[in-house]
Amino acid sequence: MPPDGIWRGGTLGGWDWAEAAVRRSVRGSLRRELAGVYVRGSWPAGGVLAPNHHSWWDGYLLRELAWQTGQPFTVMMTDEQLSRFPFLRRGGALGVRDLREAVRRAAQGHWVVVFPEGEIRPAGPPAALHPGAAWLAQVAGVALYPVALRLALRGAERPEAFIRFGVAVPPASFPLALHRLVADLDADLFTSCPGTSPDGYLRVVAGRQSRHDTVGVPARMLTWLTGDS
Repeated sequence: MPPDGIWRGGTLGGWDWAEAAVRRSVRGSLRRELAGVYVRGSWPAGGVLAPNHHSWWDGYLLRELAWQTGQPFTVMMTDEQLSRFPFLRRGGALGVRDLREAVRRAAQGHWVVVFPEGEIRPAGPPAALHPGAAWLAQVAGVALYPVALRLALRGAERPEAFIRFGVAVPPASFPLALHRLVADLDADLFTSCPGTSPDGYLRVVAGRQSRHDTVGVPARMLTWLTGDS
């Protein structure tokens, strides 16, 4: 055990090993389990981000973007989720009752992610939206951004994740803006060719290749034996 004064609250010599472990776990999961992560739109410099919520990966995706840019990050989670995964506090998670702290962080320039649907919903148009994201943006005096998220299996072995950022909107316009943004993202995917990224999307995580993208040893041996090239 390190001497007193070196190990305090999950830090070792000033290094937060617990946060580093969460980062390693989240980033490793994204790169192992997804075929790629793609983004369209300008990334906000702080503010309340209010995405649709149809995938377990949604919080991880936005957390990864924040790590890539050095953007301070907070995500609101239910008490049930935090009781199951308390280590996520080291990745920026707050409980839904921690409103004062969420307002403070938003005012300090964090991305504060609030899922206005309140829970994971089936893929499709956003369900009924709660007012928490708009309230938080108003109280903190920061911008409110709709964000469209979608996880899609597009002909590869593993799903790909897509993120489309909208522009800042007033709270009264937010529900319609989020619906339109999600519809735009779905249209981008519907009209794009599987195997290629939709127009305007930047790949920010390469992910893991599918089997059809690589040639294994058995296939190379068969090619050599048959003389095919």
